[in-house]
Amino acid sequence: MDDTQHRLLEAQNKAFELFKTAEQEGFFQAGQTEDELNTRLYELAEELLGIKKYWHKRIVRSGENTLYPYKENPPNLMIQADDILFFDFGPVFEDWEADIGYTYVLGNDPNKLQLKADITIAWEQGKIHFDKNPKITGAQFYAYTQKIAKHMGWEFGNIHCGHLIGQFPHEKILGDDVESYIHPDNHTLMHGKDKFGNDLHWIYEIHFIDRKQKIGGFIEKLLTVPYSLH
Repeated sequence: MDDTQHRLLEAQNKAFELFKTAEQEGFFQAGQTEDELNTRLYELAEELLGIKKYWHKRIVRSGENTLYPYKENPPNLMIQADDILFFDFGPVFEDWEADIGYTYVLGNDPNKLQLKADITIAWEQGKIHFDKNPKITGAQFYAYTQKIAKHMGWEFGNIHCGHLIGQFPHEKILGDDVESYIHPDNHTLMHGKDKFGNDLHWIYEIHFIDRKQKIGGFIEKLLTVPYSLH
């Protein structure tokens, strides 16, 4: 593992520590709005890890809002007793970016529990495929991810399934064009180099949805590390 991988993984592990603590302290419960939970998580991050800087907007989505991808801004919902919800946070640790997403099911609805299980399995399948195919392009990997979703009986919920990550602010350094995303129009090699000759590092996102049931599940974490600790 090179130094960049180590720093990115370290940042990710700290971010997972935040959400493990939030889960242990009972943050993920009904009777609060998405914005209220978002604020509580922000305050815990500052208290626990001293995090004040985020490289993208913080997202908490529940119920039918879980259908919406990152760029949308749906209305603030009250979290219900039998809800599915997910978060998407991008904290910055010592100028290294993390980007993690995770899904919680508050009740025992079998379809929601299946969705949560499937996105985790799909992420791992995607990583195995990525690691085995050193000449894969962003477009090919997006197509593979859509294929997984269809095979599992879900719709893929976004126009891309991940993006570059790095030292803050990576977007200013590497740009925000299609080649920065795992996108159907990105025909460059994912295992390649950036314009400065550095290895590319990717976040892989799985967002499966069911429009009829009005539910979605989301998970994201580092793709370009030798192994996954979470």
